[in-house]
Amino acid sequence: MASNNHFSKIPSNLSNNSDATDPSRPFNPNTVTFARRTNSGRYVNYSRDDLDSEIGSVDFTNYTVHMPPTPDNQTMDPSISQKVEEQYVSSSMFTGGFNSATKAHLMDKVIEREANHPQMAGAKGSSCAIPGCDAKVMTDGRGQDLLPCECDFKICRDCFVDAVKTGGRICPGCKEPYKNTDLTDQGDQQRLQGSDGNGSKMERRLSLMKSNNKSALVRSQTGDFDQNQWLFETSGTYGYGNAFWTKDGNFGSGKDGDGEGMETQDLMSKPWRPLTRKLKIPAAVLSPYRLLILIRVVVLALFLSWRIKHQNQDAIWLWGMSVVCELWFAFSWLLDQLPKLSPVNRSTDLQVLKEKFETPTPSNPTGKSDLPGLDVFVSTADPEKEPPLVTSNTILSILAADYPVEKLACYVSDDGGALLTFEAMAEAASFANIWVPFCRKHVIEPRNPDSYFSLKRDPYKNKVKSDFVKDRRRVKREYDEFKVRINSLPDSIRRRSDAYHAREEIKAMKMQRQNRDDELLEPVKIKKATWMADGTHWPGTWLTSASDHAKGDHAGIIQVMLKPPSDEPLHGDSESFMDLTDVDIRLPLLVYVSREKRPGYDHNKKAGAMNALVRASAIMSNGAFILNLDCDHYIYNSEAMREGMCFMMDRGGDRLCYVQFPQRFEGIDPSDRYANHNTVFFDVNMRALDGLMGPVYVGTGCLFRRIALYGFDPPRSRERSSGCCGCCFPRGKKNKKNHIPEENRALRMGEYDDEEMSLSLVPKKFGNSTFLIDSIPVAEFQGRPLADHPSVKNGRPPGALTIPRELLDASTVAEAIAVISCWYEDKTEWGSRIGWIYGSVTEDVVTGYRMHNRGWKSVYCVTKRDAFRGTAPINLTDRLHQVLRWATGSVEIFFSRNNALLASPKMKILQRIAYLNVGIYPFTSIFLIVYCFLPALSLFSGQFIVQTLNVTFLVYLLIISITLCLLALLEIKWSGISLEEWWRNEQFWLIGGTSAHLAAVLQGLLKVIAGVEISFTLTTKSGGDDVDDEFADLYMVKWTSLMIPPITIMMVNLIAIAVGFSRTIYAVVPQWSKLIGGVFFSFWVLAHLYPFAKGLMGRRGRTPTIVYVWSGLVAITISLLWVAINPPAGNTEIGGSFSFP
Repeated sequence: MASNNHFSKIPSNLSNNSDATDPSRPFNPNTVTFARRTNSGRYVNYSRDDLDSEIGSVDFTNYTVHMPPTPDNQTMDPSISQKVEEQYVSSSMFTGGFNSATKAHLMDKVIEREANHPQMAGAKGSSCAIPGCDAKVMTDGRGQDLLPCECDFKICRDCFVDAVKTGGRICPGCKEPYKNTDLTDQGDQQRLQGSDGNGSKMERRLSLMKSNNKSALVRSQTGDFDQNQWLFETSGTYGYGNAFWTKDGNFGSGKDGDGEGMETQDLMSKPWRPLTRKLKIPAAVLSPYRLLILIRVVVLALFLSWRIKHQNQDAIWLWGMSVVCELWFAFSWLLDQLPKLSPVNRSTDLQVLKEKFETPTPSNPTGKSDLPGLDVFVSTADPEKEPPLVTSNTILSILAADYPVEKLACYVSDDGGALLTFEAMAEAASFANIWVPFCRKHVIEPRNPDSYFSLKRDPYKNKVKSDFVKDRRRVKREYDEFKVRINSLPDSIRRRSDAYHAREEIKAMKMQRQNRDDELLEPVKIKKATWMADGTHWPGTWLTSASDHAKGDHAGIIQVMLKPPSDEPLHGDSESFMDLTDVDIRLPLLVYVSREKRPGYDHNKKAGAMNALVRASAIMSNGAFILNLDCDHYIYNSEAMREGMCFMMDRGGDRLCYVQFPQRFEGIDPSDRYANHNTVFFDVNMRALDGLMGPVYVGTGCLFRRIALYGFDPPRSRERSSGCCGCCFPRGKKNKKNHIPEENRALRMGEYDDEEMSLSLVPKKFGNSTFLIDSIPVAEFQGRPLADHPSVKNGRPPGALTIPRELLDASTVAEAIAVISCWYEDKTEWGSRIGWIYGSVTEDVVTGYRMHNRGWKSVYCVTKRDAFRGTAPINLTDRLHQVLRWATGSVEIFFSRNNALLASPKMKILQRIAYLNVGIYPFTSIFLIVYCFLPALSLFSGQFIVQTLNVTFLVYLLIISITLCLLALLEIKWSGISLEEWWRNEQFWLIGGTSAHLAAVLQGLLKVIAGVEISFTLTTKSGGDDVDDEFADLYMVKWTSLMIPPITIMMVNLIAIAVGFSRTIYAVVPQWSKLIGGVFFSFWVLAHLYPFAKGLMGRRGRTPTIVYVWSGLVAITISLLWVAINPPAGNTEIGGSFSFP
């Protein structure tokens, strides 16, 4: 990439105990100087001194940044230099990686148009009027020039500092003294507190948070009272239990003897209220439900016992296959049903959350938000399969979410390194300047512009502001233009690249003519690069692949699209495109990340991309919580983040590893033919798991606790669990809790004792980044619930998170580049214990399992208004391939060490059964395939699975069927799903079980036994050419080998029914009971496969009538041939005197 940046390498003065002698370890530049050469020839360096780490015994990547001195050789004020540096950093693209220096390319513009928001990268500003200086004038949060003199002389901050320090405080314009030379605000002063210490930046931040309200921390965390004496956990419905207060006058005293005990009047001055409420299922529904499960278990045991004892001697093979299948079905049903014994519902109280965290209190006089930081991850990989417009709408919904702007950050992972995604994201950041204030002003829901403007309901309902209609029309027009720009980006990038390429070829030809006067010139061949809007090479994947610019071979890229907002609200004015007088116009931090990829490295697909985001975000914003979303899942409820935070910040919330939200989908056909909504799983199974240790992680719409992703054990894990034999063999080691720093007491890993767990051992697990390691205790502290109640253990003092954030500097972003390099995870535990777990296509389930296995709990948050919405494949083939991927991951889990049979004692037995079912359910397809062929075999052979249809068999069958129906009705009652949704789930269970699940089992077995990988791909496509139909994709027929088993089952059963009727009608002694039994089960199979058959027929009304005619004729002919070949006993003719010639 062409740029004017210059870098220098400085050897590190730290020693390395582990990697210094490792020749395979790639060299990493230890320091980097960032510089820009201006048009006037002046070099402007915009980095600052590096920060030392608290760990000096291990070698880490260290960035030393040099700031230019003022003319009198004096360094600038720290607050001034930091602001100057952040302005440059936020407008620079950082690249680097394996065996390459970290580069910072100053972006004059990121899109063709001019940036229209002061936080956006490439935002324009006025130039300094000092001769020879072309730096930008100081600006405020609105992007307006800050002119320190009344004469409005334009001056940059560097020149202003020179004028103040060496120019006698004289304005270079009017030659009058400056009246005000103090440009720092209160936030800067608070940031600089403690900055003179020798600790790292993260350590200083932790000290500042802890010292913000020390007395509250001491009173709530170090009291010498016994929690169990006064806290009585009842079966109530508040949080994790109700608190029963004793009548003592003092619950404890300070350790230092200062008498700062927890007085009852302190606690009763404002009654403590929980943030969440557990709503138990009514006993009138749950008790019969459990009773029916017990009854069905007993009936199934008796029925299977009866079946084993009463063999069918006439068809022992048919009886044996049926019994084996029925035994497996009973076992599989039991695994699925047992975890459903304790379903729960939960609700949140957002008003209490606001009162606790955003209301003025003695510890927070200004009422500034005390909520923890939240980093949102959006992952995308291919702009062709994941349209940039969809990703842009997801980003806009995040930027407009109802969460404190200064606490919110959005990171977009582009695993394909495509310029199309980069520029689409830049366009989204530009449009956010209009969309986000509009949403805040008029309380818009949903805050995805595409979904909002596509709503079929009245958009003016409950809108009372007189300018809403005008604002909406203006924003709608702007959004239409935004969509056109996004749609035109591929052609725009291609035309731009062709133009620059032609220019480069012309330049090369001119150079060739100058060097060779009269020689015969050969055609000039130049690599066809992809060019950015500022006229430089794109460092990622080029449209025409080249070395260092291919999908699996490109440098790491980080671009701050929207720089961090100011700490105080920034209200708009009435002179802009709409009246924003009382509207906060700040935008959250928005960062584009494309991790480095190189040939020969296993990048671990989505899991590797998510881990790269975890590390980069820890260095740049370090939100205590992480929300991950797929690029097609947008925020439908702007308060969803607050709902999830209610669980994390409630009493006992520090033991929650994640809050999982249900997945809701748009664009599904009204009948939901292929059970795309998956409501039985999300509204039945997940609610049931919420009554145990919590729901499984399903890959998107999940709010994580950062330290849980880091592989640490939950707080107080040693107090709650000492192993299966802890009562008989207590641990002999003494509790040395007091010797451990307070901020590290909650940072424990399973193989380390308390006294052994220290940050000096962390690099072997997390890698050589001091920034990353320093951020761990800060993230843990920020994620603690408020210590506003004596029962809150491991809490933090109120008001601790109201301090301003650290300003972005070049060393921080350069470190982020280092941690997303392809070699960073070498010899670390990323992917094995830390972050998203590698080794499975369903990394989401494995990641959640590992957390539960360490003793963490999770919570299922079902909001009144859907939290998130996304898209799902409505085409039959796409749906089958989706299910195939899930089932393949489950088979991999079963044959790995993540099998629930190997779970730790910290996992509850029912939770273990639930995870065991996740790994076992694909194997049901083997027995299901056999059982679907049994009715046909019965009709072909004239036999049945039992000797005769006696009363005992029919009674058992009736009771089993009735209990199944009653259980379904009760599940519908307590979960809120509909009967049609339940039936669609049953149908697709058989469709998937006879197709994708069977293929997954075969693929898994071949992979485990022979190491052979098998993939099922699309072969042919037809139909689906109606672009005006919203559900055109539903009728598209794409052939895949997964369709072979269900088609075979349908054809065989249809033919078997015809053969069975023919055999019975023309038999001397018709056996109607066996015919009825076989036909009943055949119809049961065909009824479940009906949606599959409709999918094969394509669009309704387009299947020619002749197809049905010929299908019927073929079925009749085959049945007659079967009877002719194998006629009934004692009869050699068909239809009396008629016979084949």
